Amino acid sequence: MGLGLAIGIQHAFEPDHMAAVSTQIVKSKFVKTQLRTLIKDSITKSSLLGIAWGAGHATTLVLIGLLVNAFAVAIHDHVFYGFEFVVGAMLVILGITTLSNKKIRIRHKHPHKHQDGSIHLDEHMHNNSNHIHTHKSYLIGLIHGLAGSGVIVVLTATSLNSIDAILGFVGIFGIGSILGMMFVGSIVGIPLALGNKIKLIKKIMRYSAGIFSLVIGFNIMYQIALIGILF
Repeated sequence: MGLGLAIGIQHAFEPDHMAAVSTQIVKSKFVKTQLRTLIKDSITKSSLLGIAWGAGHATTLVLIGLLVNAFAVAIHDHVFYGFEFVVGAMLVILGITTLSNKKIRIRHKHPHKHQDGSIHLDEHMHNNSNHIHTHKSYLIGLIHGLAGSGVIVVLTATSLNSIDAILGFVGIFGIGSILGMMFVGSIVGIPLALGNKIKLIKKIMRYSAGIFSLVIGFNIMYQIALIGILF
C-alpha cells in the first residue's frame, strides 16, 4: 500500500499530466488585491483544480480495475492505444485553446437555498473570477485515466493475491495521484499570483503551458501512430 501511494504521487509529475493541469490553472482569474492574499488564493484555487484532475484520473483507474479484476473483462491493447491517442488529441486541443486565450462565456446555474427553505437557481458566467469550476478538470482527469502508465499500474496490480488487495492498491495509487496533483497545482499557483500583478509573467506562463501541451500531445499521437504502422 505504501508503494502504491509513492508511485501515485510520482505518477502525478509525468509530463502529460502536468501539461493538462497547467493549461487549466493558467486560465484562472483573480481579483487584484494584496500580493499575500493573491498568492494564498492562487495556491488554493490551483490546488483544487489539481485535486479535481487527480480525482477524475483515480475514478477511471478504479473503474478499469473493477472491470479487469472483478468482472474479468479482457481489454485488448489496441483499445488502450486508441485511448492514448484520444488523450494526445485532447492535449493538443487544450494547448490550442490556451494559446488562443479564447474566453468562452457560458451561463451556468447553481441551486441556492434561502433561510426560509426556498430554493432558486443563481446564474453566473463561467469566467467569474470569484467562482471556480473544477468539473472541467475532473472530466479531463477522467479522460486522461483511460491511458498512460496509470492503466499499466492497474494491470500490474493483478499480480496481487486477492481482489481486495488489488482494488486497495489501485485506490491508494489514486489517492497518491490526487496528492501529487494538489502539490503540482500549488507550485504553479505561486507564479500565477505574480502574473496577476505583472502581465508579462502571466503571458509567458500561458504560452509556455500551451506550447508544452501541444508538444506532449503531438508526441503522444505520433508515438501511437508509429505503433499502428509497425504492428
